[in-house]
Amino acid sequence: MHTATVFIELGAIVLTLGLLGRLASRYGFSPIPLYLLGGLAFGRGGLLPLSASGEFVATGAEIGVVLLLLMLGLEYTAADLVTNLKTQYPAGIVDFAFNALPGAAMALLLGWGPVAATVLAGVTWISSSGVIAKVLGDLGRLGNRETPVILSILVLEDLAMAVYLPILTALLAGAGLLVGSVTLAVALGTAGAVLFVALRYGRLISRFVSHDDPEKLLLVVLGLTLLVAGIAQQLQVSAAVGAFLVGIALSGEAAEGAHTLLSPLRDLFAAVFFVFFGLNTNPASIPPVLLPALALAVCTALTKVATGWWAARRAGIAAPGRWRAGGALVARGEFSIVIAGLAVTAGIEPSLGPLATAYVLLLVVIGPLAARWTEPIATGLSTRLTTRRTRTPAPLPAPDEPEVRV
Repeated sequence: MHTATVFIELGAIVLTLGLLGRLASRYGFSPIPLYLLGGLAFGRGGLLPLSASGEFVATGAEIGVVLLLLMLGLEYTAADLVTNLKTQYPAGIVDFAFNALPGAAMALLLGWGPVAATVLAGVTWISSSGVIAKVLGDLGRLGNRETPVILSILVLEDLAMAVYLPILTALLAGAGLLVGSVTLAVALGTAGAVLFVALRYGRLISRFVSHDDPEKLLLVVLGLTLLVAGIAQQLQVSAAVGAFLVGIALSGEAAEGAHTLLSPLRDLFAAVFFVFFGLNTNPASIPPVLLPALALAVCTALTKVATGWWAARRAGIAAPGRWRAGGALVARGEFSIVIAGLAVTAGIEPSLGPLATAYVLLLVVIGPLAARWTEPIATGLSTRLTTRRTRTPAPLPAPDEPEVRV
């Protein structure tokens, strides 16, 4: 009887996800907010709370995080990461300063403490690579001059996750300074070793993993990823970082084949992850944090626009491209929820999860709109200001003094 209930609940969840995904696709926006709303509907305090399938959904959510980071790693080679790190690190520093610090400041103003501040800094810092890539494709901007600047910032954010997540994991586990330092050293050493091996022996690794039979390729890549993720989790480094490093180590045909085969699995389990996050958030807890979430969304939308504008200006791109770059970076999504999910699981600050949910719901909707309209609005305002200055009449010359005749 219990198994039948689990099947019914899982069927309802997956069917709902499919219908919500189709709805989002029909109207051309990201399905992430709908998945979160679906989780809120099925979770505690929702319209139809589920109970029997909770353990399976929790495991599926963890697999979703692992696959998200694996697929992200498959997008880049070790050489790409090293090149971006050397040439674009100033943009990465500006991105961190402009967007992480507002989140940390908000957490401290709310009295949540330094650990919650570290979490909220990550939530507001990392843009949504998935949403941004889709928006750029939909708007036909993949060939624009500012697009490499946008992608470079996203790459730096993804690379920073390999350092940030181990630090966050150690803080959430309550590790002391010594244990936290060891964890960070292990993470950095592992990341450096993987980059070195990928640069030197990437072709050999990919050749070993690659296979003409899709079934065998899928099993080897998925098995290797879960194994490395589990070992990383055991070492308190973060399973997500382990999966990301596996993706970086693969290249060429192996990476392309794995990307094609794993994309449907990634989409399924990532959707389950968003639902799981919503399941663990009581809808009644969102209204009290809605005002801080809105203030944070407005603030960090503006700081992301400033980040993109500055980075594009540094690359010598004209003003319209600078505004397009800034607007494209506004969306937050999957990684903000991943970071907040770690804090929710660890039991850090009950209001953090609801605030992160409201924040992501706002910016995953505002993001595509900002990408489309930031440049036209900025150009229009600039044109109006220029026109007003041009039309302002020049001051009339002083009249000549009347001639005095004697």
